[in-house]
Amino acid sequence: MKEMRKYQYLFVLLSCVFLLTACGSEQIDDYATNKGYEDLTKIADNGKRIPKEEIKVGVLHISDPAEGSGYAYTHDIGIQGMQENLGLTDEQIVRKLNVDDGDPEAITAALQECIDEGCNVIFATSWGYMQPTADMAEKYPDIYFSHGTGYLSNGTNFNNYFGRIYQARYLSGIVAGMNTKTNKIGYVAAQDSSNSEVTGGIDAFAMGVYSVNPDANVYVKVTNSWYDPDAEKAAAEELLAMGCDVMSQHCDTPYPQTLAQEKGVYGIGYNSDMSKETPDSCLCSVIWNWSAYYTSAVQSIIDGTWDGSNYYGGMADALVEVTNLADFCADGTQEKVDEAAAKIIAGSFNVFDGVIETNEGGTVGKAGTTLDDTTIKGGINWYFKNVVVLE
Repeated sequence: MKEMRKYQYLFVLLSCVFLLTACGSEQIDDYATNKGYEDLTKIADNGKRIPKEEIKVGVLHISDPAEGSGYAYTHDIGIQGMQENLGLTDEQIVRKLNVDDGDPEAITAALQECIDEGCNVIFATSWGYMQPTADMAEKYPDIYFSHGTGYLSNGTNFNNYFGRIYQARYLSGIVAGMNTKTNKIGYVAAQDSSNSEVTGGIDAFAMGVYSVNPDANVYVKVTNSWYDPDAEKAAAEELLAMGCDVMSQHCDTPYPQTLAQEKGVYGIGYNSDMSKETPDSCLCSVIWNWSAYYTSAVQSIIDGTWDGSNYYGGMADALVEVTNLADFCADGTQEKVDEAAAKIIAGSFNVFDGVIETNEGGTVGKAGTTLDDTTIKGGINWYFKNVVVLE
C-alpha cells in the first residue's frame, strides 16, 4: 500500500510542523505501532501513579470489533495500539461488547463488570455511555473513567475525548465534489441536527463539496440511531435510488459503501479504511487513529501525570485523517485535497471560518473569525446551504 496521505502533507509543511514526523504509520490499519501519543502526555505530576503491571483497562464497545470495519473496530485497533505501545498483556485488557448505548442499565452493568474484574482505567467509547459513566466516576473516585464523543467531565477522575474529525470530513467533501457526475451526493447520518457531532461533520463535508463544486447538493438521511444496521441499509438504498452517485456516512456499518459498490457508484468510508470492503468504489475514507489518545491517557496514569483535562485533537496530532485516494479519482482531486490539507495543518484554515450560509437562508459566524471549539462540539445545530435533509 502506498504511504499514507499524511506524509504528503508533512512534505508540504515540514518546516512548520516537523513534530508530526513521529506520528506516522505505514498502513491504514497499522495503528498498533503508532507513537503519536508522545507529545500528548501531560507534564504535570499529580503524585498518583499506577504501576504498569497493575494497570487493567476496561473498554465498552457499542458493537463487536470482530466485524472488521467501522466504529467499534476502529476504537479497538486504537486499544490494540495502546497495548502494544505500552507493553500490556492480554490479561490487562477487558472488553465489553455490544453494549447498547441507549440502555442505561446495560451500560451501568458493563461498567460494574469492568470494576469487579479489577479495571482501574475504563474507556466508554459511545455517546450514550456518557451519563452512566459520569455517575460511576462519582461512585468510584479512585478509578479513571474516560468517555468518547461526549461533553461531561469532572476534572479529576472523569474526562472526555474526541477530535476535529470535521477537518478530515472537509477533505473528503472535496473528493466527493470532484467525483460526482449527477451532483447528488448521499450521506447517511446517525442523528439529526440536535447533535453537533453529526451535524458539524455533515456541514464540513458539504463545505468541502461546495468549495470545488457549488452545483452539487448533499442529501442527508437520518437513522436516529448510532447503530442500526437495518435503518442504515434502508437509508443508503433510498439515497442511491434517487440518483446519488457518491455515498458518505456517519453511521457504524459499511452498508452505504457496499451498496454503492453494488450499484456501480462511488463511496467515502468512515471510521476505518473501507476500501477493504469496497475496493472498486471507495474514493477514500475518513479515519481515526485512536491509539494516539489511548496510549497517552494510560501512560499519564502510569506516570502520575493525569490531570483530568479533556482531549480534542485533530490532523496536526495525527488523530484524524483521510486515507490515500483511489487511483480512479478524477484528475485534479489529489491537488485540491493536498492544498486544503496543508492549510488545515498549518492553521491558516479552520473549516468553520468567516460568515457561513445555512440552508434556511440565515448566516452563522463573523468575518475574520472562526467558530470556537465549544461551539463546534455543542452548538452546530444548522446545516450548510447545499444540504438537503430527507424526511
